[in-house]
Amino acid sequence: MKKVINNRTYLMWTSVLLLVFTFSCNEDRVSEFQFGSIKGRVVEKGTNRPIPNAKVFTNPVSSTVFSDSTGNYMIENVEIGDYTVEAQADQYSSASQPAAVNAGRETSVVFELEPIEEENRAPSAPALNTPARDELISGIEVTFRWSSTDPEDDPITYSLELRNDQNNTVELFEDIRTDSLVYSSLILGAKYFWQVAANDGVNEEDVLSELGAFEVEGPPLDNRFFFARTINGNNVIFSADAEGNEFQLTPSDRNAYRPKLNRAAQKVGFYLTAGADLDLYTMDLDGSNWRQVTRTVKPNGFNLNELGFAWPADSDMMYYPQFDKLFRINSNGQGRELVYQTPDGSFISELDVSENDDIIVLKTNNAAGYEVQIYTIDFEGNVLDTILSGVPGGANGVSLSVTNQLVIYSYDVSGFQNNQYRRLDSRLFQYNLVDDTTVDISGDKPAGTNDLDPTLSPNEAFVIFVNTDNDMVSQRDVYQVEIDPEDDGQDDPRELLFSNAYMPNWE
Repeated sequence: MKKVINNRTYLMWTSVLLLVFTFSCNEDRVSEFQFGSIKGRVVEKGTNRPIPNAKVFTNPVSSTVFSDSTGNYMIENVEIGDYTVEAQADQYSSASQPAAVNAGRETSVVFELEPIEEENRAPSAPALNTPARDELISGIEVTFRWSSTDPEDDPITYSLELRNDQNNTVELFEDIRTDSLVYSSLILGAKYFWQVAANDGVNEEDVLSELGAFEVEGPPLDNRFFFARTINGNNVIFSADAEGNEFQLTPSDRNAYRPKLNRAAQKVGFYLTAGADLDLYTMDLDGSNWRQVTRTVKPNGFNLNELGFAWPADSDMMYYPQFDKLFRINSNGQGRELVYQTPDGSFISELDVSENDDIIVLKTNNAAGYEVQIYTIDFEGNVLDTILSGVPGGANGVSLSVTNQLVIYSYDVSGFQNNQYRRLDSRLFQYNLVDDTTVDISGDKPAGTNDLDPTLSPNEAFVIFVNTDNDMVSQRDVYQVEIDPEDDGQDDPRELLFSNAYMPNWE
């Protein structure tokens, strides 16, 4: 049977279908516009430099993204609504901003992140390098060395504390901007303790090293060799024993030279310069108890490094030149008197004196170091012997034998002269005051070198002297050579005593 639908029923279903279709279409259009996006850029505050790989996310949670190499980012498909957007990056403070996301639109949020200043780290504890723990130091001077680093390369300022077991003195050296310190006043025979503190100027607390310790060798009172050596641009005096063991007597920050031992006084005489001033001093055999001898009438001459003085054995009188005059003075600085003045105004440069036999041997020269004369006088100023005169070239060093019969000196046989007082072929000579004969004792001296500053040994069997290349800049070394009493014409071998040494004295 055929089913018949009336009009009322048809209209009802038609309305329902139209309502369903209309609702479905409206639902699709609403879904399109329920989402938006957030985009922007993450930069450094103050410089506006892009910050790559910054983490950007929202609260309530949507998506998490990271900024690209230019600092840009994009969060897509964010439901409409109000959000807090946050950006985070290493070594920067995080930042957040509110953002309203509208349907179908891009919301722009730019972040300026402030760099985080990392907590400044203190420098490392200083490592004590020298002197080594329990090291035995010879002499009165020591160089402290240490090392430390700062993580941020901040400049480090150090302080050093020093104490010893001989007294209650604690010395503190502050505001040291290097990793070393030279100390020149050690107490011989003492044990020392030292510690270094480091500070980078940012952290308040100092960083301390471990406690270091070392000992100072006792004073050698029987050393018979004395010489000078260049350290830090200064002449520094050393003593040594027959085995070559050396002992530093004067600090490297003072210019001290021409040491001469007076065994009777148990003192060493020497020259010391302070600026343009040169003075005679004495000190004990261990380098202590300095005493200034000259004050108002000071030693002087054409070249202070070529200037000598004499301190006869068993005498308290020291003899020194001042241009054309020869003075003597008590080693305590009292009783100065004029002994001699050259008649022609020539400068007295070097000398040796025998008070017992009333003999003074002098080397004089003009203001350039030439027109050399070597001669002997008595204490009345009378000339006794002329040893060298009327020759070109320079001469150096005069030493009188204990018998007062021999004079040793050095003379440049090349006769060369120039404004730098350069010598090309200086050789050693022995002059006999008894028979007026001269003997060359340099033997087989190496070519291109000079033999200088001769001094007789205590037993007068040897001469000690300096040998150096004639270029005026090479190292100087101290040698000895035996004096041949037979003068058999054979060259006696020279023996190296001390390297990098000059101005020798052997008593």
